[in-house]
Amino acid sequence: MSISASRWDLTNVYPSLDSKPFKSAVKKYKSMLDEMEVFFKKASKADTKTDPKKLGKLLGEAVDRLNAIFELSNTILPYIESFVTTDSRNKDAMRALSEFEQMSVQASILNTKFQAWVGKLGRSTVKKASRTNPSAKAHEFALNESVDQSKYMMSEAEEVLAAEMTLSGGNAFGKLQGTLTSQLSVDFELDGLLQKLPAPALINLRSHPDESTRHRGYDAENILWAGVQETLAACMNGVKGEAITLNKKRGREDAIHESIDISRMDRATLNAMLGAMKDSFPMFRKYFKHKARLLGKEKLAWWDLSAPMGKTDKVYSFEEARDFIVENFNKFSPELGMFARRAFDNNWIDAEQRDGKRGGAFCMGISQVKESRILSNFDGSFDQVSTLAHELGHAFHGECAYQTGKTELQQVTPMTLAETASIMCETIVTEAVLEQVTDPQELLAVLEAQINGAAAVIVDIYSRFLFETEVFERREKAELSADELNDIMERAQKATFGDGLDERYLQKFMWTWKPHYYSPNLSFYNYPYAFGLLFATGLYAIYKKHGADFVPDYKNLLASTGEERAAELADRFGINIRTRKFWADSLAIIGRQIERYCEL
Repeated sequence: MSISASRWDLTNVYPSLDSKPFKSAVKKYKSMLDEMEVFFKKASKADTKTDPKKLGKLLGEAVDRLNAIFELSNTILPYIESFVTTDSRNKDAMRALSEFEQMSVQASILNTKFQAWVGKLGRSTVKKASRTNPSAKAHEFALNESVDQSKYMMSEAEEVLAAEMTLSGGNAFGKLQGTLTSQLSVDFELDGLLQKLPAPALINLRSHPDESTRHRGYDAENILWAGVQETLAACMNGVKGEAITLNKKRGREDAIHESIDISRMDRATLNAMLGAMKDSFPMFRKYFKHKARLLGKEKLAWWDLSAPMGKTDKVYSFEEARDFIVENFNKFSPELGMFARRAFDNNWIDAEQRDGKRGGAFCMGISQVKESRILSNFDGSFDQVSTLAHELGHAFHGECAYQTGKTELQQVTPMTLAETASIMCETIVTEAVLEQVTDPQELLAVLEAQINGAAAVIVDIYSRFLFETEVFERREKAELSADELNDIMERAQKATFGDGLDERYLQKFMWTWKPHYYSPNLSFYNYPYAFGLLFATGLYAIYKKHGADFVPDYKNLLASTGEERAAELADRFGINIRTRKFWADSLAIIGRQIERYCEL
């Protein structure tokens, strides 16, 4: 059955890619970059050692200029991406993206120069100077972070070269992966009709209620990915090879070092979280085994992993999904409910499945209009309703920053904390439903969706962490073949899912279509999802204790995620994320859901 869903509208940003306002914005962006170049030449020659006030003024001006540049770029780029991600055959959009990326190399270089300049000043000098200027003072956290990260920079010439080369290197490989996977399709019989299904729609069949359809979808996926695995292996090798080279040149300890810094956490926190996750595998395997029994099987095959359980005849129209989300968001906070309604009413969401559109889901902020846009691939399942809630959480996160007047630099949020609001919104929707459900089969369906999502974020994410760790270790010595990548993926799944799944039917091609592996500047984009789930679960437990009084503090937390490290933000709620106990306590909440599930 075809599900009607919305397409997004960005005409309030620019009329079109060939419109005068869009072209003027791009021209202005280039002009601002050139002006920043002139400013830096002046600033680097200024004698500021004995005059904190003069230095403070320069720091403030640098911050103001960078904020203006980022506000414009964070408007132009999402606008272009709105075309590229929904129609990878749009040549005009592809050209506009390429042209903008060429210009953005200059922005990357300017950011590098800024970091190097501030780094040479040192923390004490920056502190003294920033206290003399309002703009500099308001961005002291960002300035200090630049000082700390400047020690992991190559020479200016090398950083400039790296920024220029990535367009034809790692960035190009990432774009190839996205273009290739978005244009794949397969002839597939669904609901009695032979249809041409794009890859995202094929992936969504993993949650189809009919087992034979799921099984055929699994087989079709394997054939599809096998046909492009060598090309995607080349992409993976190119991306990881670039990351390894730059990490070495910049003096990074290992591949995960930069990821931890970007996440604004430390190894103690990461190890505590990963340790608690590993300890939780037996409880998740209990869930997998019980689900297998409910399906009349000894063990789950991969195609049964996301099979819906309980009452599965409910298919949400897009309008029903909208009303369901708004109603439940309202129970948490009327402000959140009104925000979601605004997103739906103003066509912020592109949810329709179609050929040429990227798979998965994401949310992107558009700075100058202070709005967000959401991409999803809606199929009427509860899983996709939950996905919409997740992405609306990201949008609300941005709204909290916009409302409090945070600048672009103050909004730079680490990946870990970026998942907090999104998973909180997922939890709000699911928990609200659990309170209403009385029919055992409906309860089973809702618990299944919640626990299955948690299993994906804890067990599957851990397998992806293991996969990426080994890929980096082995790529340092030699390129990896597609067969080797398949083997690493399969062994990682065996190590995490264990006897919870049928080892004969895993998904060794998981690495092919996940875009998170294909960014040279964003390695290990996996464990932040686990952080977000467990941190949000802990926060939701606090909300249950304090009710509406929790919401203002929560909104303030979201508005501040670009201005403190993760541990310091957690301290506001009396949470110590450097100990395993916090993570274990959050996992115990999921464990109680699993116990409830296994009683059904």
